[in-house]
Amino acid sequence: MKEVHPPAMPAADASVSERIRYRLISAGCRHHANDNIAAFIEPGELDALQAEVQSKLQEVLRALVIDTDSDHNTQDTAKRVAKMFVREVFAGRYQAPPTVTEFPNVSRLNELMIVGPITVRSACSHHLCPIMGRLWIGLLPNEHSNLIGLSKYVRLADWVMSRPQIQEEAVTMLADELQARVRPDGLALVMEADHFCMAWRGVKDVDSKMTNSVMRGAFLKDPNLRREFLSLLTKKNEA
Repeated sequence: MKEVHPPAMPAADASVSERIRYRLISAGCRHHANDNIAAFIEPGELDALQAEVQSKLQEVLRALVIDTDSDHNTQDTAKRVAKMFVREVFAGRYQAPPTVTEFPNVSRLNELMIVGPITVRSACSHHLCPIMGRLWIGLLPNEHSNLIGLSKYVRLADWVMSRPQIQEEAVTMLADELQARVRPDGLALVMEADHFCMAWRGVKDVDSKMTNSVMRGAFLKDPNLRREFLSLLTKKNEA
């Protein structure tokens, strides 16, 4: 069996990304493109990470033989893209989860509820191209479920989706998050999205969409409940 050695301590002048990576590896924490690593980023390091990304992106532009010194359109491109990656489109990797107030199910609600369509903005981890779509969430609460505000479903979805990933894994990750927080008897998610890695490059097919679902608990076991949920989505789409 191969012996695993702990990572070497980064030098005093190591980049911020190397310091963060060292903490992650030392803790045995996975840091794939769609993982949240906020717990391993210390105060002030996000600004330094953004600056490091900006520097690397400037080298990418140079490698693309773009004269950013004289081209007024690209003089600040590296800065803008670094901010976009770290603070916006991939912010779900670097920000702590949103604060979500949970309320006990005092009225013992146990009927189907549907939230959506929620606008989804993500990015394909294969080509870093946009994924744009819609998401529906179905819940069957029980007396022990925690109820959360309507806007919090949107915030949690945005937090999970704002990372480079593939759609199938993104929907599953959001389902895990909602299952842990709400603890319903049944949980269903359906996501429909356009993938710019197909529309912008490759086959350049602008009409194809991807739809996938996650069904858990009562939605998986009860075909009538599943049918009711899906039929309501169809009616909403036809309206």
